[in-house]
Amino acid sequence: MSNVSRETFDKVMVPNYSPLKIIPVKGEGARLWDKEGNEYVDFAGGIAVNALGHCNPELVNALKSQSEKLWHLSNVFTNEPALELAEKLVNATFADKVFFANSGGEANEAAFKLARKYAFDNYGEEKHEIIAFKQAFHGRTLFTVSVGGQPKYSQGFGPLPQGITHLEFNNIEMLEKSISDKTCAVVLEPVQGEGGVIPATQEFMQKVRELCDKYNAIMILDEIQTGMGRTGQLYAYMDYGVEPDLLTSAKALGGGFPIAAMLAKEKFATALNVGSHGSTYGGNALACAVGSKAFDLISNQALLDGVNERRALFEAKLQMINEKYDVFEQVRGKGLLIGAALNQKYLGQARDFMVAALEQNLMILMAGPDVIRFAPSLVVTEAEIEKGMVAFEKAVAKVVNG
Repeated sequence: MSNVSRETFDKVMVPNYSPLKIIPVKGEGARLWDKEGNEYVDFAGGIAVNALGHCNPELVNALKSQSEKLWHLSNVFTNEPALELAEKLVNATFADKVFFANSGGEANEAAFKLARKYAFDNYGEEKHEIIAFKQAFHGRTLFTVSVGGQPKYSQGFGPLPQGITHLEFNNIEMLEKSISDKTCAVVLEPVQGEGGVIPATQEFMQKVRELCDKYNAIMILDEIQTGMGRTGQLYAYMDYGVEPDLLTSAKALGGGFPIAAMLAKEKFATALNVGSHGSTYGGNALACAVGSKAFDLISNQALLDGVNERRALFEAKLQMINEKYDVFEQVRGKGLLIGAALNQKYLGQARDFMVAALEQNLMILMAGPDVIRFAPSLVVTEAEIEKGMVAFEKAVAKVVNG
């Protein structure tokens, strides 16, 4: 057994993370084990990544099988797994074309660059403004962190890319006032994830589409957290009946293997002509083979239907806990992206609940200081939900009783 420990992190790692004290070493389904052999129920899902649980046997097989054929080529060539996955994505969505990358931030970087390039090629350099929303999160590159609506993530990294306007999420009036012929794109998450698990309203989503059409702006949906079955649809836009022009996908797309995709309508995709953008590992054969298998499993209607059945169970349990302890203002989100917003008495204490849960061998998340977030495997069992919620109730009791 390896002799590294949590202390090793402080010695050898850049201090941009502050990981919790346990080191998970093995996972299966919605359960994890640490170095000491303690078992945990995982309702965090690697932040909405492990959509099919840990070490899903079919994903493991896809990886093993591909690992014996071909790992990496470079984009001087294409490869079969990339073409197969791209075909599946195109056939199942609004999109005509796909660009592969390694992470959500890179997929968004590609989408924002494409939007600027398309506007430049077709309308000139005046049309470069990107409209985004406060509390949004779009990644950690300098461009994506600038488009994201949380100043704490871009502070100290200036000068930042310009031409970005941040508005209030779900505020139609503000959007109508701000959008103009200078706007090249409007970017939003169907459910703001890091911003507190806040769904876009139906009216807002429709208005964004309508205004983008009116001002020849590209509508970009960041579905990195909501995509791949998380909301009970393959992608959340399907729930709204509103099609974007570009969509970004990552996290659950590889079920835990790093892969991301930008999906585009033909008309806009042409802006990224040969040599205009690229990625060394994007479209890597290993990642695409796993992604292709994950796609097959997640796009299954029975799995998608099961998402909202599981959500109902989570909601019922959270309601029972709340009746006893009175800690949540509301439970919101879509499908298995669940936000339990803390009430007035417990504002700012989301991390306390997360730490207390870990002491009860349960992994949960936060979405800002005031919201507890659950993003478990989409195939988490009823028994695992029961077990995890018993632990969560104990954690809540502990925080409430100080």
